[in-house]
Amino acid sequence: MTRRTAAHWGSYLIDESADNEVRLLDDPQDAEPSVIGRGWLSAMQDSAVRIARPAIRTGWLSRDGGEGRGSDGYVEVSWELALGQVASELTRIIDTHGNGAIYAGSYGWASAGRFHHAQSQMRRFLNLVGGHVGSRDTYSHAAAEVVLPHIVGMSHRRFSQQMTTWRRIAKHCKLFIAFGGVSGRTAQISSGGTSGHDTVTWLNRAASNGMRILSISPQRSDMADTPSAEWQSIRPGSDTALMLALSFELMSSDRHAPEFLDRYTSGVPEFLAYLGGDADGQPKSADWAAPLCDIPADRIRSLAAEMAATPTMISVNWGLQRAHHGEQPIWAGLALAAMLGQIGRPGCGFGFGYGSAAHIGRGIRNLSWPAFPQGDNPVDDFIPVARIADMLLNPGGGYLYNGAERKYPDARLVYWAGGNPFHHHQDLNRLASAWKRPETIVVHDHSWTATARRSDIVLPSTSALERDDMMVNSRDQSMIYMSAALPPFAEARDDHAIFAALAECMGVGEAFSEGRDTRAWLQWLWDGCRTVAQAAGSPLPDFDRFRAIGRIDLVQIDEDRDSLEAFIADPEAAPLKTETGKITLFNRTISAMRLTDCPGHPTWLEPAEWLGVAAPDELHLISGQPVARLHSQLDNGGESASRKNNGREIATLHPDTAIRIGTRDGDIVRLWNARGACLASLRTSVDIRPDCIALPTGAWFDPQIIAGSPIEVHGNPNVLTLDIGASALSQGNIGHTTLVRVARWTGQSPTVSSLQAPPLGRSEPGPSGE
Repeated sequence: MTRRTAAHWGSYLIDESADNEVRLLDDPQDAEPSVIGRGWLSAMQDSAVRIARPAIRTGWLSRDGGEGRGSDGYVEVSWELALGQVASELTRIIDTHGNGAIYAGSYGWASAGRFHHAQSQMRRFLNLVGGHVGSRDTYSHAAAEVVLPHIVGMSHRRFSQQMTTWRRIAKHCKLFIAFGGVSGRTAQISSGGTSGHDTVTWLNRAASNGMRILSISPQRSDMADTPSAEWQSIRPGSDTALMLALSFELMSSDRHAPEFLDRYTSGVPEFLAYLGGDADGQPKSADWAAPLCDIPADRIRSLAAEMAATPTMISVNWGLQRAHHGEQPIWAGLALAAMLGQIGRPGCGFGFGYGSAAHIGRGIRNLSWPAFPQGDNPVDDFIPVARIADMLLNPGGGYLYNGAERKYPDARLVYWAGGNPFHHHQDLNRLASAWKRPETIVVHDHSWTATARRSDIVLPSTSALERDDMMVNSRDQSMIYMSAALPPFAEARDDHAIFAALAECMGVGEAFSEGRDTRAWLQWLWDGCRTVAQAAGSPLPDFDRFRAIGRIDLVQIDEDRDSLEAFIADPEAAPLKTETGKITLFNRTISAMRLTDCPGHPTWLEPAEWLGVAAPDELHLISGQPVARLHSQLDNGGESASRKNNGREIATLHPDTAIRIGTRDGDIVRLWNARGACLASLRTSVDIRPDCIALPTGAWFDPQIIAGSPIEVHGNPNVLTLDIGASALSQGNIGHTTLVRVARWTGQSPTVSSLQAPPLGRSEPGPSGE
């Protein structure tokens, strides 16, 4: 029997040597193994932060109204008592305020397993007890999730599935314009798991076939390690202006494609009028864009000419839309590709997200695999995923979302399983204040993350290495049986077992389990997979054989394609599901919303914070995905620790800027703005713009009081980021719209404390919490 496991960052062989020490070996079929996995075992074996037993916050027991969240200690209790307290609180909230007072966000990447998906388990349980308020969209690409259905008539997921494949790009494309780059850091990961990695392999193959790669980004490292790639530095937040200028130059030089625009797009007159400056008197020319983008006008004009004469792919990275007015670079990039008239040509056109995740661009035929059933939610209320602090601070307050006027619910109980909002949310000091508002917060986690140590009842869950599961991803050609590599830590239980016990407490045990234990559910899921695979012409073995083999590589599901190919072949027979059946360069539906921050066509809108209006000593903060962990996951592991300096996250700054502000490599620096401050260790590099500083996300949130002032000491950039919506259309997060000041830190060097458990005691409080 070959034992394997899998994660969002790759698949692994489980090796147990003669001394019974478990090791994870890179899958030999993975051409580009991720570095993230090197820290997986050490993170999960870190007893300093693993949650050993159910625990209850001392301040909650004394009814402090949430004031002590983040500073309190905990008492460890029995599972029986902890489950009873959770069931009692759920019942109290439901009886007093209704199920609409329960917010269950649980946004996270806890496991690549098909069954032990914490969000699905939680939703099934809560749906059976009357429902909950949920979230819509994702932190990764919320702006795209809302705008793409308007402009191309399909969801973000569907658009990704039909994008031009790397194989087509490598064979036919000759100029790959990468707005935001194609990052090797993000190409390591894929939601739902990945059996391997091939992004860099495809880029190098394309380059060897004569494709030029131009990365337009503030730092060179936003392009994967492809020796032939060129770097064009751009001022952050100005990509839309550059795209519009390129479109204008195509139009003004008669290099655009009017026949394509007429047949395949709508709203052309309105868009061209905007480019020409008919309404505002300002043509969106290269001369207009040059001072905004910090790119010479002649360079913009020559690039437009190159694109018109060359088979070109316009690629927009996910990161560009995690910014103020994040809908605009997606829409403007699509419009630029339409102006070129190359959408539908082999290997050319428009793509969103190449390199942003491992699966983007794979030639995999989409198969709809079975999932753990969540049931129906009786509560139809929701919030946009990144608006949780707004909801907690403003219950009953009004907001706009995708053309609708909505009101925030009054969340009295927050239930979180499998995620860490004190990693991915913006303006963490604001979130910490909002987090004190609910009456009760319940969290499942395997480690004492910032969210766990700000909850009232903590239930220890197993990690993905401590349970059996299966990786079955519609965007991957392989299926992995995930064998447990480690025994459960201390008293940890998997999320399914926790919710099954809670369901029993609340009288819905049979409805939740349907008489199946974990193995029976895995068998049920696999039987469903066999049915789907049989219909697709790729039969699967029985469950026991799959478990013994550990990996199945599907056959006959390869698919080579160009984006929107059916629509391009016959737009009348295969219209898009937009308001006109075409790509909408001007969208009447969005225009009718009368949103000042998202007009009816791609538009240059100045961000709330950007270098165009910055003070001389302000820098733009780049806070991207780190190389050695997935967001904040595995930050306590050996690989992440090895890439820090004395336990502190590293910020990257241009050497000229470092000299100007009086710092050098290895110094501790303070980054600050009106929202907060953090410390980081400094490294200099010529591969970043002198007006930017890069600090990756994911260092575990560690706020302390130093010399009477609050400061985050570990290097978490989200104490600095701005927490407003991308626009009233999408309400997506805007983590990349942030200005900061930086100076050498001359105070004491505080010790990082977030990688230790909070104070713990042992107790058995009574069922009333007294």
